[in-house]
Amino acid sequence: MKQTVSNGETSKPKPTAALKNMVPWNERFSYSLSDFACNLSFQMVGTYLMIFYTDTFGISAAAVGTLFLVARIVDAFDGPFWGIMIDHTHTKWGKSRPYWLWFSIPFAVFCVLVFTTPNLSLTGKLVWAYITYIGVDVLYSAVNIPITSILPSLTSNPQERVTLSTIRQFMGTAGAAIITGITLTMVAFFGGGSTTSAHGWFIWALIVGIVVVLIFAVVFKNTKERVQTKSSRQSIPIKESLKALKRNWPWAIIIFINFIYWMGMQTRSQVTVYFFKYNMNNAGLASFVLSLQFVSLLAVVLTPLTSKMIGKRNTMLAGMIMAVAGQLLLSVGATHLSVTIIIIATIIGYLGTGYVSGLIAVMLADAVDYGEWKNGVRAEGIVTSFSSFSAKLGMGIGGVITGWILSVTGYVANKTQSAASLHGIEMNYIWVPLLGFALSAIALMFYHVDSIEKKMQTDLAAKHERENEEK
Repeated sequence: MKQTVSNGETSKPKPTAALKNMVPWNERFSYSLSDFACNLSFQMVGTYLMIFYTDTFGISAAAVGTLFLVARIVDAFDGPFWGIMIDHTHTKWGKSRPYWLWFSIPFAVFCVLVFTTPNLSLTGKLVWAYITYIGVDVLYSAVNIPITSILPSLTSNPQERVTLSTIRQFMGTAGAAIITGITLTMVAFFGGGSTTSAHGWFIWALIVGIVVVLIFAVVFKNTKERVQTKSSRQSIPIKESLKALKRNWPWAIIIFINFIYWMGMQTRSQVTVYFFKYNMNNAGLASFVLSLQFVSLLAVVLTPLTSKMIGKRNTMLAGMIMAVAGQLLLSVGATHLSVTIIIIATIIGYLGTGYVSGLIAVMLADAVDYGEWKNGVRAEGIVTSFSSFSAKLGMGIGGVITGWILSVTGYVANKTQSAASLHGIEMNYIWVPLLGFALSAIALMFYHVDSIEKKMQTDLAAKHERENEEK
């Protein structure tokens, strides 16, 4: 509807803040491709690297567990490092976006190297594994942290953030389901029918790496950092940026959940092949069960509606409870060796985690706002960088737990397993994840941002308007 001004001319009404902060659909989709690319590569690493190391490269489970622990210690520095770098980056492309241009190719190269098997001694193999795995881990942070840190800069509209994160999670889950579902088939295809073929692993990793680079080029080209504040237009000293974390309880809770949740997810995903290969005597079923991640897309699609009705905290809590229920039912299926029960349990669990994964990034974006609202400092990089750190720390601890349990219970690669080693595999597949999901649900009981979000956004909008007028 047009408005009439005093001189008789008409003018278009000013767009509302909500409309100004809507993101075009082509940009929404391009942003979602960032997580699709990350999951294509890193889910392949997270799900299959342990069994690649033990059954193809010839490294013991205990040595692999120690490798994962050392990599996590390195992550104690590289996650916050990339966050600080983002807070100090100011280019014509923005703060977060350039990292996809600069680091997607190095990341893809290391994704290939980590699945490469040079002819080395056992010591040489360990050195190669340490260099390539730590390399892929560090470079993953370089391309993954910007996916979360850019979200507060794409829009300040809370519901639009949920929409963006939902589409991103939808595509990320699709990427994970695709790569986990077809990897063994593709390795066997390129490896002459063997899922332990070194040549098969290398060729498939090379193809995935090329696809990842092409996707990140699209993401870089089609995204835009449109929310510009006084803080985002200047370099923030490290000491100043750390103030954004002071009394930032929403951030602390989500970081803890991100850690313990991914610890559980990692232990389950990386022993899935072991579980079906040795406990169920049906290795081929592993690919089918892993591909069931597609069912979580239903929960991802429903996340915006559910979070609007009952709040983000309650939506995530419901997802955690479903994940716990799925693990409990999974224990029944494992006890009775029932494929039907295991499939039903897996579907319930994936529906639950579908509600969880899409909201973690949104709640971290809220923590960026909370840090600015509470402490006057907006530091997207340092606040969101701990998302990658905590997730990878959880995945690393999950890898340590898996490797050490397999070692202690007597796992021997490509052999008939003892009752103790079968029990160790089951512990990793069922009980460690259940613990992670249950502790996450308890932590969510202390998250209360939903009740103050409206006032927080109103106060910040007024603050940003004042700052822009002062420019």
